[in-house]
Amino acid sequence: MDAKVETFYRQIFADLVVDQEESQQLVDFFSKANPPPDKLVWLRATAFRLGCEFLSDDKDRNVALLRAINAIIHALEKTCMNPKSPYGNCEYDGDKVEAFYKDIFSDLSVDMEENEKLVEFFENNVPPQSNLVSLRATAFKAAVDYLGDDKTSNVALLRCINVVVHNLEQNIFKPKEYQLKLAPTFDLDVSLSDAIQQMWDLDINRLTPNVDYKLDVQGGKKPYWKDDAARDPLFTYVDKQCLRRPTYKAFMALMDNYKAECGQTETVTSGERSENWTFLKAIMQTAPMQLCHKYLRKKDPSNIPADQSAFLKLVYKIWFDLYNRSRGARNDSSGFEHVFVGEVKDGSVTGFHNWIQFYMEEQKGALDYRGYIKPRSHNEAHADSDDHVLTLQFAWNGVEKFVGTSFIGVSPEFEMALYTTCFLLGDEENDIVLKTRTDEFHLKIKCYKMARDHIGTSFPEATAHYD
Repeated sequence: MDAKVETFYRQIFADLVVDQEESQQLVDFFSKANPPPDKLVWLRATAFRLGCEFLSDDKDRNVALLRAINAIIHALEKTCMNPKSPYGNCEYDGDKVEAFYKDIFSDLSVDMEENEKLVEFFENNVPPQSNLVSLRATAFKAAVDYLGDDKTSNVALLRCINVVVHNLEQNIFKPKEYQLKLAPTFDLDVSLSDAIQQMWDLDINRLTPNVDYKLDVQGGKKPYWKDDAARDPLFTYVDKQCLRRPTYKAFMALMDNYKAECGQTETVTSGERSENWTFLKAIMQTAPMQLCHKYLRKKDPSNIPADQSAFLKLVYKIWFDLYNRSRGARNDSSGFEHVFVGEVKDGSVTGFHNWIQFYMEEQKGALDYRGYIKPRSHNEAHADSDDHVLTLQFAWNGVEKFVGTSFIGVSPEFEMALYTTCFLLGDEENDIVLKTRTDEFHLKIKCYKMARDHIGTSFPEATAHYD
């Protein structure tokens, strides 16, 4: 999606004029793209970022550019958002709004104090729905007075407008309910492997290697080699903005809700239960999870609820309900804790198959990466920085994990969709062929039950890897 959006925006900016036909093209583009809520901030920010490329020393052209950006934002809001309140909490005062915006723009920067003022202003000055277009458009109108001959200053001004519009949208709008639109050619009556490939293709929240994150895989080793083949961390860079996306942020909030040691009873507070549901509701507003639901329902209608809320209750049960993993213990584990957070049992790390948790623990200094596990065959590709599947060895708080395979850079919703689908529909071992554009992985997705109908563990095993 990203490349198509950037190309389309540049086409819109090419002549700095958005006529009625192009306005409709914008609406049609966003309707067809059907972006999930996670993508809306990026879509808006990208309009400003690419707009900077078209700034010039001609004020009239720069004014036209502001109008073009405003037209993109208008189409995005019209297509993908709804007002939180159709009636607002006050009458619209255009002069007051314009004066407030000009005060924000006056120094061409928005500091933390001004950001707080924006939040407060939009909380207390919500006009009726009929005036919301004017509320946003006035930001662009007020900015015209601050356009100058210097490109650096004009870029700073665009950043200020973006911050204003961001706060406006966060406080006054909400994303429309997301509904997956499958291509007419896609048949739900396909193999598990084909369905997983489609989930991969739909994962627009996946990070791009060597752009959004960078790896230093260093040395390869056999699982039984005791030496440390990696002096440095695995992750050399992760774009923090990516980790602020709704599903990533909701996922990361769950990482500190568990005790690592098996045998210690887990307790779930009301706040933690709320965090679990926040995460599930966030991922359910994404294409991979909605395909997961549709596919499972198609394949097993007697056991998979058609209602999305009922389906989420099933997902909560298999992932978050506590059960006994250690003999003599009570409620010391869950599927989510084991697979994504990791546990320590009998002096070894168990589970821990998530790259975000790996990165977070590296950042804290709690995890020592010791190298990747070499492929079994000389005909297979060796690990490199753009691989989305890696088999690793590491120590977590001094406790070793000799072999662990994880997806790298994928979104939380993709992994949840993958493992949920395999657990509810597949076998204990599920053969998958995954094409990631740069590589082809032959995977065995392993899913084992505990406590009768809960996820005990689930993880990928790479059986072959080809460039």
